[in-house]
Amino acid sequence: MVTEPLIIVLAEDDPGHASLVRRNLVRAGVANEVVHVCDGQEALNYVRRRGAYAQRSAGGATLLVLDINMPRVDGVEVLRQVKADESTARIPVIMLTTTDDPREIERCYQLGCSVYVTKPVEYEAFVEAIRRLGLFLQVVRVPNQD
Repeated sequence: MVTEPLIIVLAEDDPGHASLVRRNLVRAGVANEVVHVCDGQEALNYVRRRGAYAQRSAGGATLLVLDINMPRVDGVEVLRQVKADESTARIPVIMLTTTDDPREIERCYQLGCSVYVTKPVEYEAFVEAIRRLGLFLQVVRVPNQD
C-alpha cells in the first residue's frame, strides 16, 4: 500500500478558521499539501474530480477535514455521500467543527467518520486542538484512492 503523498482537503467556509488550521498544522510539523475548499460541494467535486478539479490526477492518498455548518452542502452530507460511494468510501474523514451536540457526533460516527474533533471557541484552546490534530496527522497512514 502506497501512503505518500497525502493531500489534506480542508472544507471550511470561515476563512479565518481555515487560515488558523493551515498555519497551526504547519507549526505542528505537517508538511502535506492542504487544499482549502470553501464548502461541501467543492469538497465533493475534489474527491470526484469534477468541476474545477476535473483535471486533477486520479488516485493518491486523500484525507478530508470537514466543518459541519457550510453553505451549499454541509459536512454531514459530504460525509454521507463520500462513504456511500464505493470509489470514495475508503477516504478517511475528520469532522472538525464547533458542533458538540452528542447526537450529531453519534450521527457522524454512524455515517463513517474516522475522527470527530470539536473546535474550541477560545483561541488558545483552538490552536492547541489543531496542534494536536497536526501531531496525529504526522503518524496517520492513508490508503490511495485507487
